[in-house]
Amino acid sequence: MAVKYKRILLKLSGEALAGKKGQGLDNETLQAIGKTIYQLTEKGVETAIVVGGGNFWRGRTSEGMDRVTADHIGMLGTAMNALALSDALEQAGCVTRVLSAIEMRQFCEPYIRKRAIRHLEKGRVVIFACGTGNPFFSTDTAAALRASEIEADIILKATVVDGVYDKDPKKHCDAVRYKTVSHDEVLRLSLGIMDATAAALCRDNRVAIAVFSMSDPQNIIRIVDGDEIGTIVM
Repeated sequence: MAVKYKRILLKLSGEALAGKKGQGLDNETLQAIGKTIYQLTEKGVETAIVVGGGNFWRGRTSEGMDRVTADHIGMLGTAMNALALSDALEQAGCVTRVLSAIEMRQFCEPYIRKRAIRHLEKGRVVIFACGTGNPFFSTDTAAALRASEIEADIILKATVVDGVYDKDPKKHCDAVRYKTVSHDEVLRLSLGIMDATAAALCRDNRVAIAVFSMSDPQNIIRIVDGDEIGTIVM
């Protein structure tokens, strides 16, 4: 069966790696993600990943700390997650490369666009660490930027909800899930699937986004196969 998307960028929050623990790393969750990504590579899907660091550090809640310093600490959190994810993927049978926006040669490769694309063409899973390498920019913005740079067919944004709603489904029982929604509507209605900078970058570069629940990692496979789950932003 032919896949719908040949090259994807998967955006994982740090919390997604914590599982039910809520913080740190959960080995069972890492293994489940690893097995799923391995299935993607077996289908011939070129897979890149941007991972957040919220399971270790959330800079915006660090009261009294300089914002730039707080964001730098957050970047280190994403590097820890990228290395842990790389290990889980390798155990599952994938070949991986961690590319960092901040130079740390003893741990991973520096981010170079053409090198990242070459790794993908060779079937390696590329994990982008340290966001954009700049403070004041979220890992959602990093996902939008890297997806644009590597010309990904779509961003797969794994969340705790099963799509994009017209209002918070946790607070409103009558919230309605969108099947599809435009980038302009996401920005105009402040639907909150990612920060405005990231959403505008996706709109300007015509990068589609699939928003779905990560409660079942197999949802990643289903979207790549073309199943209509979650919400497509385009």
